[in-house]
Amino acid sequence: MARFVFITGGVVSSLGKGLASAALGALLQARGYSVRLRKLDPYLNVDPGTMSPFEHGEVFVTDDGAETDLDLGHYERFTGVAARSTDSVSSGRIYSTVLEKERRGDYLGKTIQVIPHVTNEIKDFISIGEDEVDFMLCEIGGTVGDIEGLPFFEAIRQFAQEKPRGQCIFMHLTLLPFIAASGELKTKPTQHSVKELRSIGLAPDVLVCRSEGPIPEKEREKLALFCNVRPDSVIAAQDLKSIYEAPLAYHREGLDQAVLDAFGIAPAPRPNLTKWEDVADRVYNPEGEVRVAIVGKYTQLEDAYKSIAEALTHGGMANRVRVRAEWIDAEIFEQDKDVAPLLEGFNAIIVPGGFGERGTEGKIRAATFARERKVPYLGICLGMQMAVIEAARNMVGLDNAGSEEFDDEAGVKRFEPVVYHLKEWVEGNRTIQRSRNDDKGGTMRLGAYNAVLKEGSQVAQIYGTTAISERHRHRYEVDIRYRDRLEKAGLTFSGMSPDGRLPEIVEIKDHPWYIGVQFHPELKSKPFAPHPLFRDFVRAALEQSRLV
Repeated sequence: MARFVFITGGVVSSLGKGLASAALGALLQARGYSVRLRKLDPYLNVDPGTMSPFEHGEVFVTDDGAETDLDLGHYERFTGVAARSTDSVSSGRIYSTVLEKERRGDYLGKTIQVIPHVTNEIKDFISIGEDEVDFMLCEIGGTVGDIEGLPFFEAIRQFAQEKPRGQCIFMHLTLLPFIAASGELKTKPTQHSVKELRSIGLAPDVLVCRSEGPIPEKEREKLALFCNVRPDSVIAAQDLKSIYEAPLAYHREGLDQAVLDAFGIAPAPRPNLTKWEDVADRVYNPEGEVRVAIVGKYTQLEDAYKSIAEALTHGGMANRVRVRAEWIDAEIFEQDKDVAPLLEGFNAIIVPGGFGERGTEGKIRAATFARERKVPYLGICLGMQMAVIEAARNMVGLDNAGSEEFDDEAGVKRFEPVVYHLKEWVEGNRTIQRSRNDDKGGTMRLGAYNAVLKEGSQVAQIYGTTAISERHRHRYEVDIRYRDRLEKAGLTFSGMSPDGRLPEIVEIKDHPWYIGVQFHPELKSKPFAPHPLFRDFVRAALEQSRLV
């Protein structure tokens, strides 16, 4: 039976609960325990799939096709445990399930209430797979005191009460602000946050305090006294240069030991942190630097491309170089006739995924620059489609090549659609069908799908195999009917779905590194196991930097 750690936050949001949870998971693994991490989000969206990237950052997709919070990306990157649809839930999904049961008559005519029906549903979710691991880490989104979070706090209170004594602990993350004018580190916000938590029946066993620097002994003792925790369970979470130092930094502060002490596990196995020491060494001691331009449309919020940024860092680790990623708004290229001055200083270019027509002409111009100047190019999802449209226009001569997505959005037919709305595809032994009138949420081609790579192709050499599985999130697809003309012009379709109907990868033969992929390779990259495409992409960028 798993032991449960419930991670809550107070004072302000975005303190790093997800990172603290992921680092704790990595530390428990380093001691030989098996872990799984979960995220419980109080917002009323069913999932983040329909939320704007500006609002919520990227959507992290699991192998089994769930659209989840980006924190699940942290969980996977730090623990290597593949996230599942049962690792992420929102108030929207909980309420939706409760209402479906009520409509079916499952509650036998009872009055449906937050307690017990909603809280029971949350508890049932937390319990899924509890016999599979040693530790289950459950992060509650938002901050204590949020109205929408109350059912989750009540549910974990009940859950801990119903489990045998010592099977559940609570870890609370707060802020210790430093007031520069008075030169003081203030504990009062943390005290108030813990008071709020205790008022709803939860008492923290471990207190993680985010601060700019170390916590002086006097303040640590004050926090322990007023928040009713042991002094060695007051953990400082200091600002770090790299998130990949977090497991080592939290271990130095004693987080994993405090958690094990709270469970009464003694003596505990000693941790083996060799893997994380190597990761930190590669981050802090690079032997060179490459510059990569990310030409996207959500560049105002870097979290919109979180996994890409991290996958580039992993690729840099594999090549022992620092990757300096710079975000460029694709719309800038639509205003300026010459993109060269903006892109000439970069060693490689990425055009990431996205939705809608805004910025796409700029992405196409970035693809043209990369193709003509022989600069390494990686197109992901929409970035692959832009590479195909660019090739159709400039290599095949289809001047009005475009995507059905743009015509659908505008409501008028303007383009010859080399990219079309995907209405049918094969998933395992069944056929999935979709129409444009379906709900937006969860109706794309989502999750892990197999692909077959062409023997002798560049991507087959990069992967070291001709059979791969990658995660998808899209509803538009490159039209196979244009394949012959594009291949004659030099754009090779080097990866296809097993039935040969859906293009997965394109590449240009007489180019140092020009690859477009319909899937999202960044979602499977980890610091200790960089994704092959990002590892080789950074290698190509390093070669390019030596040519300049």
